[in-house]
Amino acid sequence: MTDELGKQVLKGVSRSFYLSLRLLPGPMREAASLGYLLARTSDTLADTVTAPLELRVSCMDQFRRAVAEKTDAPRWPVTLLNAIPDPRERHLLECGGEIFQWLENLSEPEGDLVREVLATIISGQRLDMERFSRATGEHPVALADESALEDYTWRVAGCVGAFWTKLGFLTMGDRFSSTPANELLERGIRYGKALQLVNILRDVTEDLSHGRCYLPVGNPFDRVEVLEAHRRWLETAELWIGEGERYAESLHLRRLRAATILPALIARKTLPALREATWEALQGRIKIPRHGIYRSVIQAFLLPHVETDLQR
Repeated sequence: MTDELGKQVLKGVSRSFYLSLRLLPGPMREAASLGYLLARTSDTLADTVTAPLELRVSCMDQFRRAVAEKTDAPRWPVTLLNAIPDPRERHLLECGGEIFQWLENLSEPEGDLVREVLATIISGQRLDMERFSRATGEHPVALADESALEDYTWRVAGCVGAFWTKLGFLTMGDRFSSTPANELLERGIRYGKALQLVNILRDVTEDLSHGRCYLPVGNPFDRVEVLEAHRRWLETAELWIGEGERYAESLHLRRLRAATILPALIARKTLPALREATWEALQGRIKIPRHGIYRSVIQAFLLPHVETDLQR
């Protein structure tokens, strides 16, 4: 991991998760950071709506094959690069060669975990492009039902909770947690799904302006129906965030617990604002100020260790 990739590029494309990655113990940090950069690469390919859909689909398929087949990084067309509005995301794609070299240099077991989670994430983003291929602000498309939403949150984030768990046991062994791996896997999956669900609930009006409605409603134009679905899924997000908190409390090392709990603490600060938000407030995009994030970092280090507490 070079300073350019591990700090500058990573920090440029992550507002808060960068802090979790920096807090991680050394054995987990490299593969987790690389996985994040690769996931953000595919996310940029999927979300650059100023580029033609056919071009984005083609580039995503090239990226998927390059990750799975252990080949060199794709060479991105200038048309795609010029369509990326954020210079930090464009720089991320321009660093593809270094990122793929980093993947090649990982140990085989860690590299396999990174490729496994990327395959699932890419499948969700690829499905997204197909599902919303004809969607516009005037003709929005909503997910069909609750299972479709749960499947989507698994593909793009729940699988990250599984990856985090597998990577922890792989690289840290008994120092990771004494909780059975299968129990942590289930909690980690729900935790990842919760964080994606919070993003969906926060961005609901912005997504609708682009024709995407991740909440399963009959009529995306009906604000009352959308807000009712919004409230219902807030309750689910709260339950799943609780699973993430229990996950983090069971981990052994303080830095590891802090890195793992931090996204949940930030989500906990976001949920009350979402619960009270009007449609107009949601249009203004609810965000936690930077000082709130740094307070969460301090709070994360004060998280108790469940097993220690039980022994007292």
